[in-house]
Amino acid sequence: MDPNSGRLEPEGFLVEIVPGERIHFLDWGGPKAGNADGVPVLLIHGLSSTAWAWTPVARRLRETVRTVAIDLRGHGLSDAPTSGYTAGQLGEDVVAVAEGAGMLPESASRVVLAGHGYGGIVAAWAAERLGERCAGLIMVDGGWQNLAAETGMTPEEWLRELEEPPGIFSSMAAYLADRRDFDPATWGADQEQAARSTVVEVPAGKVVPAVRPHALAGSVEAIFAYDPLGTLLNVAAPIVAIVAGGEEAAGKRAALAEVDEARRRAQFTGIRVIDVGSVGHNVMRYRPAEVSAVILAAAQS
Repeated sequence: MDPNSGRLEPEGFLVEIVPGERIHFLDWGGPKAGNADGVPVLLIHGLSSTAWAWTPVARRLRETVRTVAIDLRGHGLSDAPTSGYTAGQLGEDVVAVAEGAGMLPESASRVVLAGHGYGGIVAAWAAERLGERCAGLIMVDGGWQNLAAETGMTPEEWLRELEEPPGIFSSMAAYLADRRDFDPATWGADQEQAARSTVVEVPAGKVVPAVRPHALAGSVEAIFAYDPLGTLLNVAAPIVAIVAGGEEAAGKRAALAEVDEARRRAQFTGIRVIDVGSVGHNVMRYRPAEVSAVILAAAQS
């Protein structure tokens, strides 16, 4: 299977939640009608990212299953209202996209949700909301940690920790070079497009983050309000966690073990853990084939 076959590009669509709040998604399509081998898959990006971050995975998945990637509210081409950055609304945004994209045409239809980082949290909220209509939850390097308890920080303090050196925003070329240098071997047209989608080039030649400050702050507040035990104990679907970071990820593994044990005590299936080793947080970039295989297995089970 060649994930770059034909350099297929997705179509973009909008779902209106309420007047003035529209959620954008990329529809990668899938096999010809009747030839899909599994339930559809909805991909959810991480903080300050966009649906384009999933491109290396989406190109692979669409060969077998219907594949859609959402821009979370305040990100990408979705609207950035001043409210709605809550568990209930973010979960509803995902469900609205699944329904608007025709992935849940009947009451018995099901969908697999895959979320990266912050997207793993939103995917968990959506899975809780979908109930039996969620066929599987894939959390990619996030979605099981209680950051408020683990860090002891406030959302504002944690947000300051995310600030990047201003020099990388001096021009689009500088910004793209910084993103390329994370791992030149995995850099290409798809990664450049994903990087470009996260910033806006201003007339002076500099770039600024595309996520509006209020949307970023609202998203971080949602992250800090997340109760992984309370949420994941309400998800009946099978859960798979993809963990990156190698030996430095001990804290993530400990938090995951706690959630796994709680689910088993509650008579749910345990969490299947896939350890991809010492790679960066953007696992879709560094290990797209492995991520795709995990998601596809969930869609075909």
